[in-house]
Amino acid sequence: MVLVAGGVGTGKTTLCLEFLVRGAERGEKGLFISVTEASAKLMQNFSTFEFFHTDLVNNNLVTIVDLPIVYDRLGLNREELKPGEVDILVRTIQDLVRESGARRVVVDSLTSVGFRVRSEEKARDFILKLAQAFSELGTTSLMVAEVGAVPGVHSLYGVEEAIVDGVVMLSNVRRRGDMLRVLQIIKMRGTVHSRAQYVIELTPIGLLMAPFLKGGRLETA
Repeated sequence: MVLVAGGVGTGKTTLCLEFLVRGAERGEKGLFISVTEASAKLMQNFSTFEFFHTDLVNNNLVTIVDLPIVYDRLGLNREELKPGEVDILVRTIQDLVRESGARRVVVDSLTSVGFRVRSEEKARDFILKLAQAFSELGTTSLMVAEVGAVPGVHSLYGVEEAIVDGVVMLSNVRRRGDMLRVLQIIKMRGTVHSRAQYVIELTPIGLLMAPFLKGGRLETA
């Protein structure tokens, strides 16, 4: 379970989409749980990428689910979920993974679900239960977290990064008048990994990375 954290326009959704597509190309089905954007609009946005093909969805290699529709079907329409309803939501997500046969899962975004959970205690409980559910299912999951440009802050409640196995931070930085997207692995449990920053480009063929060349004045956007 990996947290993909970052601000607006940093490439979080694109990174997660490509993660699912590359898995599907290797025979691993993917599930994209969209919390804030309707699946029809997502498909329209995804169509701009050459690496994404609608056949992936038509052939059930990548399944896209609108979580707000799931809320409605479960009768979870109130602004704040009760503890028992959190359990229902976790079990429903677990059922969606089983039904789709997914080995890779994306939740976009965990922050938006957190707005329905509200308290830090319930958020921790939800994430712990979700992590356990995904672990039992044997999936690899990316959880999107929407955070601003605050140094050292990777999540809404400040507890998510302690629970997940990894944290990938995406940010916008200004250098010499340019706005650059930068990726850095903050944490990846059980592995030896680089902590260097990489400049990323969102291209039609996928996400491209290059070492971040130091020099010049940097400003977090």
